[in-house]
Amino acid sequence: MIHPEPQPQPGVCPVMHGSPIDTEGPRVPMYTPEFAADPHRVYREMRERFGTLAPVELAPGVPATLVVGYRAALRILNDPEHFPADPRVWQQTAPADSPVMPMLEWRPNALRSAGADHVRYRQANAAALDAVDLHALHSTVERIAVPLINNFCESGYAELVSQYAFPLAFEMVNALMGCPPEIGQKIAAGQAAIWDGINADKGNIMITEAVTELALSKRTEPSDDLTSRLAAESAGLSDEELVHQVICMYGAGIEPEQCLISGTLRLMLTDDRFAGNLIGGSLSTRDALDEVLFTDPPGANYCVSYPRQPILIDDVWLPAHQPVLISMAACNNDPAVGAREFTDNRAHLAWSAGPHSCPAKSVAYLIAQDAIDQLLDALPELALAVPAEELTWRPGPFNRALAALPVRFPPTPALHL
Repeated sequence: MIHPEPQPQPGVCPVMHGSPIDTEGPRVPMYTPEFAADPHRVYREMRERFGTLAPVELAPGVPATLVVGYRAALRILNDPEHFPADPRVWQQTAPADSPVMPMLEWRPNALRSAGADHVRYRQANAAALDAVDLHALHSTVERIAVPLINNFCESGYAELVSQYAFPLAFEMVNALMGCPPEIGQKIAAGQAAIWDGINADKGNIMITEAVTELALSKRTEPSDDLTSRLAAESAGLSDEELVHQVICMYGAGIEPEQCLISGTLRLMLTDDRFAGNLIGGSLSTRDALDEVLFTDPPGANYCVSYPRQPILIDDVWLPAHQPVLISMAACNNDPAVGAREFTDNRAHLAWSAGPHSCPAKSVAYLIAQDAIDQLLDALPELALAVPAEELTWRPGPFNRALAALPVRFPPTPALHL
């Protein structure tokens, strides 16, 4: 039901409720280089000015509400009845050519559906992921990481985003999905365009064509991989549904994973608790991963929902059928929940929460940990090649992505598998 406007009590000043979408004054743009350079400052300013829900613009002409309060985020994430993830009503009037549309538009997958459809898609994804051999992941990461390290270990210099984090995440997803390299390259290029919001429409087409080729091939020639398990009759997916589950796995598996790897390496190379001596640092790779997931998660702002009706949250009316995003980065650092230790703390929202929580978190976490350990074991004297303040971030409203991570180290002989 629609919550009625509360009536002021005698002698009590009424609270003014309003909609972030219809708020007077400019919305906070989340697509600018300025936002990417220091989003945490912007989150603090949002909280001071607006409270737990802030009016933002995801792209020119695409308004939304950003949740920056931890408790409000948990309420929304655990209430899919009032906050479904299906955008189709919103999409009828949204700008179809917006660069963020491929990240928001309806697809028949678990991320963009509600009710019985969501349950069916999620069960198919979870069953496919549950069959991944986590013990075998280490060998797969090593098989992919060693040739990548050998490409630069003798030079004494590397750029770890383009030469390590991205290709490793890309090749790991291809391995898990059973994807041939030529198809995987098309998918990776299209996915990067979508996340960055540059030529996103062409990226969307590129991904769909490549994934269709992969998915339909697994109908006739299955093997032991995620795509084949999704294509099995027991999953009950149509060809279109199969394609979109695979697209979702690629979207969640490449960009956020490479951002987690590169972001954690940045922390370990710039924080004295890790960087003083990577051989004898006082904290481990797991500690660094947990801290990044808490303080600077790769999927910084996402978990999009579209309220079925106007609803009152923290003295703010959220309008019906308009996008509400959870800022995992802002909510994790919400001062209202107090200071928290990061080590061994899993109370962050980096994997989302509730019925849309990430079913691949164990796989993603182990890949990132092994990827970092492989690199640091091979190059223990790794150091930044530029001052930390010169590192830059790619613009975009959704992810927290380093543009580059240049490093130096003593030249080292090639490794052997």
